[in-house]
Amino acid sequence: MEYTYLGRTGMKVSTLCLGTMNFGVDTEEKEAFRIMDAALDAGITFFDTANIYGWGENSGLTETIIGKWFAQGGGRREKVVLATKVHGQMHDASDGPNDERGLSLYKIRRHLEGSLRRLQTDHIELYQMHHIDRRTSWEELWSGFEAMVNQGKVDYIGSSNFAGWHLAKAQAAAEKRNFLGLVSEQHLYNLVNRNAELEVLPAARDYGLGVVVWSPLAGGLLGGSALKADKGKRTSHAQEKIERHRQQLEQYAKLCDELGESQANVALAWLLANPAITAPIIGPRTIEQLENTLRAVEIKLDQATLDELDRIFPGPGGAAPEAYAW
Repeated sequence: MEYTYLGRTGMKVSTLCLGTMNFGVDTEEKEAFRIMDAALDAGITFFDTANIYGWGENSGLTETIIGKWFAQGGGRREKVVLATKVHGQMHDASDGPNDERGLSLYKIRRHLEGSLRRLQTDHIELYQMHHIDRRTSWEELWSGFEAMVNQGKVDYIGSSNFAGWHLAKAQAAAEKRNFLGLVSEQHLYNLVNRNAELEVLPAARDYGLGVVVWSPLAGGLLGGSALKADKGKRTSHAQEKIERHRQQLEQYAKLCDELGESQANVALAWLLANPAITAPIIGPRTIEQLENTLRAVEIKLDQATLDELDRIFPGPGGAAPEAYAW
């Protein structure tokens, strides 16, 4: 496993991040424990979750599973750089009218305490805003996050699904308070969807933010099975996406065959080759999927292969505004 600093911080994380969204949903607790043990044994120290994982009435289940795993001891909690998120609806009747999506100070305080309780820990290394809240002011947000950092409950603050201008506003407000502000942005980015290259990646680079990538396999399109799956077992939306990208996926499959590597691992290796990326999030449902993914960090794509990937999956043309203006 390889390691890198998370943005401009002095904290190192593994260049693969273990995503836990499937735990408690598609992956039962016992298998989740095996996956986390195997990940740690392989050197993956960066774990990502969210308070809403488990979904709907089961929101919080994934954090609870991770907390039970930590409680087994053996240095599990001490070895993990833990990231979780806040913003979504937790279906908690005690929240009353505040049981809705958002980032009020009232909500963040309550939901942080809930996450700490479920995770059976007294602190979180990276606390992330799961989405932008356009109503809550940055003065309110930063006053709350500062208090959490000063209390030792949170080390760093990150964002997710922010636009480039959101990152700029957040950092400008933090600078006025002499506060570190954001240290990372978790964003959608893969060979199929390269919109982040326009403004988010340049903004993150300029502000010294680490970029953690969600959906690195484009919802399974780049996983190697999209063209093989039984049409009758796909949703109409999934089938539409496959048909829209069929020609690209066929060319991609041929390239990966020539490289002798799995399609999933080439997609991950492409992300790892980008110096703007801190870590893609992998979300194994089984321990076998985890083990197969570890190969990605060993793959070094040469320039000819990177150029061919750009031809198959062209990006937006670079950073804005040059991507669309003189």
